[in-house]
Amino acid sequence: MKLTSIEGQSVPQVVFRTRDTNQWRDVGTDALFKDKTVVVFSLPGAYTPTCSSSHLPRYNELAPTFRENGVDDILCISVNDAFVMEAWAKELAVENIHLIPDGNGEFTEGMGMLVDKSELGFGKRSWRYSMLVRNGVIDKMFIEPDKPGDPFEVSDADTMLHYLNPEARNPEFITIFTREGCPHCARAKALLKAHDLTFEEIRTGMGTGVSSRTIRAVSGRSTVPQVFIGGKHIGGADDLEKYFGGKRA
Repeated sequence: MKLTSIEGQSVPQVVFRTRDTNQWRDVGTDALFKDKTVVVFSLPGAYTPTCSSSHLPRYNELAPTFRENGVDDILCISVNDAFVMEAWAKELAVENIHLIPDGNGEFTEGMGMLVDKSELGFGKRSWRYSMLVRNGVIDKMFIEPDKPGDPFEVSDADTMLHYLNPEARNPEFITIFTREGCPHCARAKALLKAHDLTFEEIRTGMGTGVSSRTIRAVSGRSTVPQVFIGGKHIGGADDLEKYFGGKRA
């Protein structure tokens, strides 16, 4: 198997058969790449372990940072059909990446990345790689080394981001535990929004599957809200105000 970088060349001209709002939609190469700066990462298959636990989620997490550094779009291309890619996106709650089905492997073959995974019962699949494409021309490729198994060493999101901007800072992810009708929770969320911070909200209480025991286990407290920023426990609404220097929303 020979895996060769084709930096400086144009991406293959193909038509992808995709699904949009339960309808078939043909999308050509130009629609995805023309007059845009696009990051592409390709992987062996939807739902496979490394792809689901690391490769796709990290690109999704870092998508806002990529956009701050001049990237217009991020594409995940895999030799899977449109239904599988659509279901996978829903399963992982992907909101920042376009999943593109290369069902017949035409794009992947044109990239020289189509490999035989028959020993796993996969048939023809994509080798794992990433690339930066500017106006349809490949600027940089990161191709996983040719070794047994499924190497995942260079096509990750952090490597690509570092290539784009070695000084780029990783975002601090924010999670807040709340309860319906809690005024302190509303105050904490307003504070975060006032500082233009995106956060994940985890509702607690009846029917949510998250109890006060869960909150106590992760924070040492049983009250809401409980705010975590960058892996650090901040605390409740008053603690969050102090974190922001006492500024109320």
